[in-house]
Amino acid sequence: MAFPKNIFYDWFGLNENIFLLLNHFHTPLLDQFMLFVTCLGHPSLFPFYITFTLLLSWYKPAIISWQNITVFAVSYVLTSALLVPILKRTLNLPRPWVVLGEQSVIILGYPDTTQAFPSGHAAFAVLTAASLAHGIPWVWKIALAIFALFVCVSRIFVGAHFPADVLGGALISLLTVFVVRCLIQKFLKFKQMI
Repeated sequence: MAFPKNIFYDWFGLNENIFLLLNHFHTPLLDQFMLFVTCLGHPSLFPFYITFTLLLSWYKPAIISWQNITVFAVSYVLTSALLVPILKRTLNLPRPWVVLGEQSVIILGYPDTTQAFPSGHAAFAVLTAASLAHGIPWVWKIALAIFALFVCVSRIFVGAHFPADVLGGALISLLTVFVVRCLIQKFLKFKQMI
């Protein structure tokens, strides 16, 4: 199968080259770490993360606000339950190993065959970090940013996505979180005026 030739997707060949660079850098310890990190970014873990943030907010309200948790929940529904699946089905872009061939890609874990763009893991990790980071202590912001970055890199490392898939998922989440946060703040201001 040919690589999708679109300047927004192939980046003059950089999308494939960056993928091969990251995907071909392996050690046994790094492989296990990246598999673990990629599992942490699976959207199906949302119930665990929302429960953790609710408990944290209950016991340590100074660390995380209810507004952040609301942004997280609404953004998850919009991104992981609606936008990402719709885009995946509509665009149906192939996975790296389908485009480049099995012999060219190191696959760790289960090799999906279809619907690569956008990366659901990257979208979920970035929406988690972006929605929860607002107004929290710097050490938590840094931890969330590192979490999102590692999940994004892990998707390329394990052979599941091209960098464009990961970037697409991340940008969708950033935009969704921004819009949801703005709408919630406007709603709260309107409510105070009544």
